[in-house]
Amino acid sequence: MIRRTFLTLAASAAALSLAGAASADTIKIGASAPQSGPLAGGAAMTHWPNVRMWVEEINEAGGLQVGDQQMTIELIEYDDRTSNEEAVRNIQRLATQDQVDFIVTPYSTGINIATAPMIAQYNYPHITTSAATDGVPEFVERWPNSFWLLGTSRQLAMGMVSALERMREAGEIGNRVALVHVADAFGLELMSAGKPALEEAGFEIVYESSYPLGTQDVAPIISAAIAAEPDAFVAFSYPGDTFALTEQAQIQDMQVGAFYTGVGTAFPSFRNRFGDAAEGIMGIGGINIDDERIQDYIDRHQAATGQEPDYWASAYTYAGLQILGQAIEAAGSLDREAVIEQIRTGTFDTVLGEMTLENNANPNVWTTGQWVDGVFRAVSADGLDIAADPVRKEGWD
Repeated sequence: MIRRTFLTLAASAAALSLAGAASADTIKIGASAPQSGPLAGGAAMTHWPNVRMWVEEINEAGGLQVGDQQMTIELIEYDDRTSNEEAVRNIQRLATQDQVDFIVTPYSTGINIATAPMIAQYNYPHITTSAATDGVPEFVERWPNSFWLLGTSRQLAMGMVSALERMREAGEIGNRVALVHVADAFGLELMSAGKPALEEAGFEIVYESSYPLGTQDVAPIISAAIAAEPDAFVAFSYPGDTFALTEQAQIQDMQVGAFYTGVGTAFPSFRNRFGDAAEGIMGIGGINIDDERIQDYIDRHQAATGQEPDYWASAYTYAGLQILGQAIEAAGSLDREAVIEQIRTGTFDTVLGEMTLENNANPNVWTTGQWVDGVFRAVSADGLDIAADPVRKEGWD
């Protein structure tokens, strides 16, 4: 990025006039998300590839049709270092110094909530695609520019409980559950929704623990969980601890009929890392892999980025960008209020199918997936078809 300081008002006016003429066919879009810190791996899988892919596809097609003008996209990126404070500073910098036309969603529940007031202050549409929270109605009232695609914590927790209930009804597991969570906004919300839902469904929580974000030494957690002799292990975890918990469960040969972990379970790298041991592992998210739209999206993502998308929030991230682009075109201008109104009232053609947001939220979400035969298929959903029923995990070999 090149910045110039002009020392006189006349020079500034002339420069702004020239800059406006030069950039009249460009939409400036800002992005702030982790490129370092504990959530960098998750963002590198789910967030950044989709943002860059969408921008490249739009520009290769000639840009967005904004009124009678075809406009390409200039993307400005910042690393928030997995820090709420850094993310807020980045948003302010994008709004005031870079003066971007639009800002794409940050990554993760906590960072989205932390930056939402700043994004609302500058009246940017805020389409969250990696945030799951039961605070959506309150947040929409507080920040009417915000839109929530990934579902609520309760939806996701109830999907997990539904999968365990069906396995119990089939005689594949008993009632005893070990329950752990990362002490971050995501884990705390899922725990608040998941624990009472499990108890209401008649499950007995025989072990419970929490751990700080970024924890890697989870061997004591798995050891203590095994000692409690659970039938199912459930972790509301982020990618680093998802991998660490699974590795320790394999090392210590945790014998449970259901093994469920959080964000990161849907990553192709999870399947690649654990190989056959991933078979039967359940986790947050999932997609209908048999849907032609999803298949086409996966093929394009792999061709554009050289890697598979994850089998959950990647598709939502791309769908959120599609919604932004279609809303800009429908508004016929870069006026942010007009674009927000289009998002609020419009119906959009996305890789997830036709999507209309009800009270600024997407009501139809996949909630739980499971690795079977190398594919992470949706086994629970709210308002959508599932790809299969859950099956028992048979050991770690």
